[in-house]
Formats: sequence, C-alpha cells, structure tokens
Amino acid sequence: MVHVSGIGGFFFRASNPAELAEWYERHFEILKVPEDYNLPCWRQDAGPTVFAPFDEETGHFGKRERSWMINFRINDIDRAVRELRQEGIVVDVDPEIYPNGRFARLADPEGNPIQLWQPDGTDG
Repeated sequence: MVHVSGIGGFFFRASNPAELAEWYERHFEILKVPEDYNLPCWRQDAGPTVFAPFDEETGHFGKRERSWMINFRINDIDRAVRELRQEGIVVDVDPEIYPNGRFARLADPEGNPIQLWQPDGTDG
C-alpha cells in the first residue's frame, strides 16, 4: 500500500486563475504558484487533515454544482472572521462548538465554498 504523507497540491478550475490566486494570497497568505523553481511555494503547518468524500446529495458545500469545499485549519477563528469581514467578505460562524473545534464558512470570489476550522485546543 502507498503511504501518502500529505497533500502536495490542490488544483481546481477558475474563470480568472490569476485574480483568484491573488485573492487567496491576500486573504489567507497562500502564496501563488511560483514562476520559477527557485522561488518558494506555500508551505502548510503540520497537523490533522480530513479527507472525506460526501454523498453526492449533500448540502454541505452549498450549491449543488460545487463538488468540493476546502477546509483551512487556523489558530484563531475570531481574528480570522474579524479580518475577513473588515475586507467586506461575508463569513458565517457556526454558533456550535464541536468536540473537534469551531467552524466558519465563506466563499471565494468565484463562489467556491471555504470552511475555516479552529481545532479544539487552539486559541490563537
């Protein structure tokens, strides 16, 4: 069996890839793909990652035509929500605190769903 040590990339279609890459870099510090192999790419912190197929009828991703949702692990959900809202981004915070942490939802400029997750035990 092949052992996967982590996610090496997340690839998806966009109507304006350059603009969307700029948005993710501005709001989440996810560096754009470098134009040259000598430049750094985004590196994520080690930590838990959930890989979970959902039933095709799920409403969890919003609109039915959305076949994926990315979940970003963060340290301080209150700060993240505050900063995103200051930029005019609509963020819905789940009022429930789950055994595995807290969650909030938003969408990127192309309507792709994003979930923020502050794992239990982190408080920024």
